[in-house]
Amino acid sequence: MTYEELMDFDAVMAVYEPVVGLEVHVELNTASKMFCGCSTAFGAAPNSQTCPICLGLPGSLPVINATAVESAVRIGLALNCSIAERCRMARKNYFYPDMTKNFQTSQSDEPLCFNGSVVIELADGESFTIAIERAHMEEDTGKALHVGGATGRIQGAEYSLMDYNRSSVGLIEIVTKPIRGAGERAGEVARAYVTYLRDMIRALGVSDVRMEQGSLRCDVNLSLMPKGSTTLGTRTETKNVNSLRSIEKAVLHEICRQGAILTSGKTVKQETRHWHEDGTYTSPGRSKEHAEDYRYFPEPDLVPVVCPPSWVDELRATIPQAPSLRRAALQAAWGYSPLEMRDVVAAEALDLIEATVAAGCAPQSARKWWMSQLLRQANAREVSLDELPISPQAVAELQNLVDKGILNDNLARTVIEAVLAGEGMPGEIVQARQLGVVNDQATLDEAVAQAIEANPEIADKIRAGKVQAAGALVGAVMKDLGGKADAGVVRELILAKLA
Repeated sequence: MTYEELMDFDAVMAVYEPVVGLEVHVELNTASKMFCGCSTAFGAAPNSQTCPICLGLPGSLPVINATAVESAVRIGLALNCSIAERCRMARKNYFYPDMTKNFQTSQSDEPLCFNGSVVIELADGESFTIAIERAHMEEDTGKALHVGGATGRIQGAEYSLMDYNRSSVGLIEIVTKPIRGAGERAGEVARAYVTYLRDMIRALGVSDVRMEQGSLRCDVNLSLMPKGSTTLGTRTETKNVNSLRSIEKAVLHEICRQGAILTSGKTVKQETRHWHEDGTYTSPGRSKEHAEDYRYFPEPDLVPVVCPPSWVDELRATIPQAPSLRRAALQAAWGYSPLEMRDVVAAEALDLIEATVAAGCAPQSARKWWMSQLLRQANAREVSLDELPISPQAVAELQNLVDKGILNDNLARTVIEAVLAGEGMPGEIVQARQLGVVNDQATLDEAVAQAIEANPEIADKIRAGKVQAAGALVGAVMKDLGGKADAGVVRELILAKLA
């Protein structure tokens, strides 16, 4: 439960217009950090990936990562931004423990990418244009671990520890212009926009955009303005929201919270807010600084970044198709229904299915395995589909064995479990376990005869014309043969013998 009053959503929407601003931080997948050679690998021991440069020790000199600049330009081009021919890095000064040098190397009045826009599509097909103010380069900060207390936050903690491995990892911050006109769909629009960014950036290959690992984080700005007004209200900034669902919920919560404040005659405080995933509400953070409070000035240790137009044009040619256009093309090529495609996208299975089809599997068969057996396995293990220890090539090989009649679906499921257990590729598992479908006619005839003899009453029903009763005999035969038979062939044999 939140300790603050909330106003009914419909009641807020009758009086106010929500204005949303989204700041999305994308952690680049460069092998080294933004200004030094330290590794960016996730999950290393705390403070094991640091050096005098990323710690900002006296006398150290940074050098900008060329691959990070290229990645930033490609992101900007995918957002239809203008690319600055020349820009500078700046020092953003503040006193927080997550940067040992007490400033962050970022960009201020000279962003690399600016004035872009993207068109997103909502679930019902309605499109919405999001204007991009800027996409600028900066370095990530360290990570604080607050020890003690019930929430894992600084409030109530006994002490805090700092891990600077993430400090100075390359970031791109993508900032929207105020998003107006979304009305009651403001939360849905925010979620759809970040989904679009995630899919687009993943297609670019410049980040793994794993929200659960912090490589894609979103700050949600929200304010309310009376309907008919042209003056923006006071905004709050909910920091580091790390799931698509939570982005939508954070927007809706702040709408209802700010609506209650304004209708009571009080004033919304400009501040940062913390998002509580367990209770789906926000709580106060700190008073929000204005840009002038950061005392930006040009970074004296770095030369300007220069992007010749000819080089930018070369990068422009590498930009992949927009996610929505790609999905539409794949849906048409694969023959999926809108509902099937929606479920595939929601399960984040699109890339996996595309790779499976490229490996020689029929689109419907690829969808069947990833969206049934493998999705259940992923949910049971509480991991994403691409974290399962099975490749698209293995799924394609599995279906090939089914198509050849070597496996039936029941045996194929057994093979999948063996692949996930690390026993090898499907063909190797079939050979090692001798899992092929029984096709020997004599063996099938004997198993059918035994099932009929053991179940005379069912056999009599079939002879009397109740062919639906054959299912029980099919089950008996399949059990006798350990599932290593084609159920359709077994059914035909039973009906032929009892005709």
